[in-house]
Amino acid sequence: MKIAFVGKGGSGKTTLSALFCRHLAASGHPVLAIDGDINQHLGVALGLADDVVVPPMGEHLTEIKDYLRGDNPRIPSAEVMVKTSPPGVGSRLLGLGDPIWSRFAVEVGGVRLLATGAFAEEDLGVACFHSKLGAVELLLNHLQDGPGEYVVVDMTAGADAFASGLFTRFDRTFLVCEPTRKAVAVHRQYLGYSAEFEVALSVVGNKVTDAGDVEFLRREVGVDLLAWLSQSAPVRAMEQGRAFGIDDLDVSDRTVLDRMKAVVDATKRDPDRFLAQMHEIHLRNASAWANAAVGADLAGQIDPDFRFGADIVPATREGAGLTTGARGRAG
Repeated sequence: MKIAFVGKGGSGKTTLSALFCRHLAASGHPVLAIDGDINQHLGVALGLADDVVVPPMGEHLTEIKDYLRGDNPRIPSAEVMVKTSPPGVGSRLLGLGDPIWSRFAVEVGGVRLLATGAFAEEDLGVACFHSKLGAVELLLNHLQDGPGEYVVVDMTAGADAFASGLFTRFDRTFLVCEPTRKAVAVHRQYLGYSAEFEVALSVVGNKVTDAGDVEFLRREVGVDLLAWLSQSAPVRAMEQGRAFGIDDLDVSDRTVLDRMKAVVDATKRDPDRFLAQMHEIHLRNASAWANAAVGADLAGQIDPDFRFGADIVPATREGAGLTTGARGRAG
């Protein structure tokens, strides 16, 4: 399952992303976490030491593109592959055991952590952070995760995810929401922007202090409200870098994490709709900017014969700079 955590800046989405990853890993599930926020703090929240550097995917985008395109004849080079390029017959499809993760991921507490990389000084006035998120969108487009596997992405704050097609790449989106007007405004934005894309959205209240806060959230977000958390001493210890284990959480907090996992597991997946949305987003980007940027009509990258299947077949192409992975098939 692919899961996004979104919300207003300061709502606690990174903390809750880390708690959910720890909860899944403690249950024995394979977990891939991706720090896709402009403020790269997911590693710290997962317990990563300050001196451990996660290889920034944003600095290896050409390498990633070259790996993912595989033998796909519709994408002859990394130069014509953009962040929305969909997989086709010959593309590499990624499972959570793919060698690419060992190239860029760091293990922390039973979780594999990837990072886009922070917004660097040389990016100022030159590039936007969404260019770094291109690696995340491409990886999710080519990911074929199996039963009991989880990919958790800590997204950019607010409604910034709608600046790309990334918001459509998830099976379930958790919007972390404080009981404030500014926070619930982000929920309204998500409902409005995602209406035509059938985004499965659940709200998790955070920093709730009393029944009045709960009533406010119920009134403002309605049936989307799944659960809520109050202030927690163990969570504060985690945020301060003190010793923390998932079993330190109060029973009520662990119950919230259980409810979140249950709603994720109950989410129905539709690979054909996932692929159709991918194609639609790609065509929008192609006509808006990508055709001009690349100097080619990128609509031809859509492969009408490709379907996501239940199996992954071995790849044969070598020389992409990484160990061979898997490639797409015709449906």
